[in-house]
Amino acid sequence: MASVTIQAVKKNFGDVAILHGVDIDIRDGSFTVLVGPSGCGKSTLLRMIAGLEEINGGEIRIGEKRVNDLPPKERDIAMVFQNYALYPHMTVRDNMAFALALAKMGKAEISAKVDRAAEILALAPLLDRYPRQLSGGQRQRVAMGRAIVRDPQVFLFDEPLSNLDAKLRVAMRSEIKELHQRLGTTSIYVTHDQIEAMTMGDKIVVMRDGRIEQTGSPLELYDRPANQFVAGFIGSPSMNFLPGVLRRGGGAARVELTDGTQLAAPLAAGGSDGQAVIYGTRPEHLSLSDSGGIPSRVVVMEPTGMDTFVACRHEGCELSAVFRERHDFAPGSTIHLQPDLERAHLFDAGSGQRLVA
Repeated sequence: MASVTIQAVKKNFGDVAILHGVDIDIRDGSFTVLVGPSGCGKSTLLRMIAGLEEINGGEIRIGEKRVNDLPPKERDIAMVFQNYALYPHMTVRDNMAFALALAKMGKAEISAKVDRAAEILALAPLLDRYPRQLSGGQRQRVAMGRAIVRDPQVFLFDEPLSNLDAKLRVAMRSEIKELHQRLGTTSIYVTHDQIEAMTMGDKIVVMRDGRIEQTGSPLELYDRPANQFVAGFIGSPSMNFLPGVLRRGGGAARVELTDGTQLAAPLAAGGSDGQAVIYGTRPEHLSLSDSGGIPSRVVVMEPTGMDTFVACRHEGCELSAVFRERHDFAPGSTIHLQPDLERAHLFDAGSGQRLVA
């Protein structure tokens, strides 16, 4: 196992800058998730760690070793791809053993390593099958088994679950997390799915346009987003945003929405009187009120059994609310939604940065 240090790393494709001086410290044995929208540079960064992409600036270290100029085979990493990358003409056993055979490892040691990985991943009954005889989830486990047998210092996962159906993705998330807990190998996982990021990572790195927006634990990002982008990206359903103006005169601070609705400002929120702001509140942090709050017209209701999801509209702004109780609002009716002031946020309308007192 080893730590991974990324310092001021840059990447250009021709004249186009993809990564703009990225800094990340990944501690030994951690599970770090790189998350962000398509095109943010997360997969490019993973490939640079693996040695599959050239580094145009900065430094990458695995443990104490600078790896900028090392070929992939000398970096002691193992990578799991989204398309499995299995050899169709080889059995599961041969797929898992292939890299070890190339390294001239003894047959007895190869067999022991393959059998151990197969036991960990429940692949023992499938060792003599070919990839075409396996389900998507089984193929992904074989791809992980091929990585495990190499006993690398670092595992790299490039959106490994994106080709699986929704139910299988949930199951494989648990399997990968359990695998990490058992092996303790430093892991770096790339995904655009923030649910995967929240449920799997010890640390999440949120990226946008080749830059890091925020780094922290899942709950740190959820409870204390650094800016409006992170607040909107982390959490499902995503945070609601309402434009307004902060008013601090005449007693308690409040936010005046575009239609004149007055909301008490979130507790511990910063900002100056007259500042243009965005009021942010998560759907699950809204409660029903008899009066006051945000008057909202019901558009769609989606009962899920456990929760009731309500899509609303306030003066052209889309709002989502999630209630644990069961409700039956008529479409077109008006309800009043009251934000939890301890969990709401204010963001500067221009920069998007969260305003903290």
